[in-house]
Amino acid sequence: MDPLTLATAADANLVTHFTWVQKQTPGMRVVETAELVLTHGGMPCDTFNAACRARLPDATAPPRIREAIAWFDRAGGPFSWWVGIEDQPSDLRARLVDAGLELAESEVAMAADLDRVAAADLMPSGLVVRRVGSAAELEAFAALAAANWSPPDQHVVQFYRRAAPLILGPDSIFWFYLGFLGEIPVATAQLTVGGGVVGLYNISTAAGYRRRGFGTALTAKPLVDARSAGFMTAILQAAPEGVGLYRRLGFVEFGEIAEYKRSLGAGGSRPGSGGLPPAPTTG
Repeated sequence: MDPLTLATAADANLVTHFTWVQKQTPGMRVVETAELVLTHGGMPCDTFNAACRARLPDATAPPRIREAIAWFDRAGGPFSWWVGIEDQPSDLRARLVDAGLELAESEVAMAADLDRVAAADLMPSGLVVRRVGSAAELEAFAALAAANWSPPDQHVVQFYRRAAPLILGPDSIFWFYLGFLGEIPVATAQLTVGGGVVGLYNISTAAGYRRRGFGTALTAKPLVDARSAGFMTAILQAAPEGVGLYRRLGFVEFGEIAEYKRSLGAGGSRPGSGGLPPAPTTG
C-alpha cells in the first residue's frame, strides 16, 4: 500500500479498535459521524474513552472540538484524542491545545507486508505463545495489560470482563494472545481486524521478564496467524525507541500518530489514564 492508503487503513483500524466492543455493550457509547468518532467505555479510563478520525471543516473545528470535550465531560472520566496522519483541519493539534488539551505522547505509524515479515524465534527461553480462548485466559491478559500502569488500572480488568462474551465469541475481530513460561502468563498481544488490514495493539511484557525476546515473539505470532488467514498488511504504533525492533521484523514507517489529553494546567486530572499501551521498546 502507498502511504496515503496506509494512513486511511490505519484510521479505519483504529476506529474499529476503539468502537467494536463499545457499539455492542450496554452502558458504553459510540458517536460516529463522517467528521469525528467519539467512544466511551462506560468507566473513567481513557484507555477506552477516545476521540479519533477527525475530518473537521476548518470553519467549524473550534466549536466541534469544544462539543466533543463537553460530550466526554458529560459521560464522565478522562479521555484521549488521537490525531492521525489524515486528520483535519491541518492545524488540529494546535486547536486541541487551544481547547485545553496537551500532547501526551507521539508514536511512529509503521506497516509491514505480511509476505515479507522476517522470521523470528516464537519460543525464546521456553516461551509458549497461544491465542486466548477462555474467560480465564482473557482475565490473565487483562491483569497483565492493567499492570502497564502503576498502580495497575483495574478499569482495564473490568472492561475486558464486560467485553468477554464478544471477544471470545465466534465472530470476534479481536485476537488476543498470551505468552506463557510454564503456567505463568508473562506477555500479551492483541490483533484487531479492520480497514482491510490487521492492527497490533497491547504488546507488552511483564516487569522482570523483559529483554528476553518475548515482545518480539508476541509481535511475530499474530503476524504469522494473520498471514495464514489471508491478510496482507499489518500496522502498528511504535514508541520511538521501539522502532528498531519493528524494522528488524520488516515494518517501515509511514507517518506519525499523536495522543492528546486534557492539560493538567487547565485543571484536568488523569485517574485511570491509559491510552493505547505503546509497542514494546525491548524484547
